[in-house]
Amino acid sequence: MAYNKSDLVAKIAKKTNLTKVQAEAAVNAFQEVLAESLQTGEGLRLTGVLSVARVERAARTGRNPRTGETIEIPASKGVKLTAGSLLKKAAQEN
Repeated sequence: MAYNKSDLVAKIAKKTNLTKVQAEAAVNAFQEVLAESLQTGEGLRLTGVLSVARVERAARTGRNPRTGETIEIPASKGVKLTAGSLLKKAAQEN
C-alpha cells in the first residue's frame, strides 16, 4: 500500500512529535527544495537514502503502436531516481 501526502504527514508528525501543521510545512518545504534543485539542474542527494537528478533525453524516432507509423519524439528532460544503500537494504528485508 502506498502512502499519500496526508498519510506521510501523519507518520512524520507522530515520529517527530510535531503537529500535523508543522509536519506538513516540512513536507511542503522538502517538495519545494526538490523542485528548485531539479529546475536549476543540481539534483539532490540524501546520502544512503536516494539521489534525484535531472537527465536529458535525446530526440529519437519512435513508432505509433496502433498504426505502425514512424514518429519523431522530441528531446526532453526527465528525472532519474536512484535508491541509496538504506533503501536497498530495507527492500531486501522481510
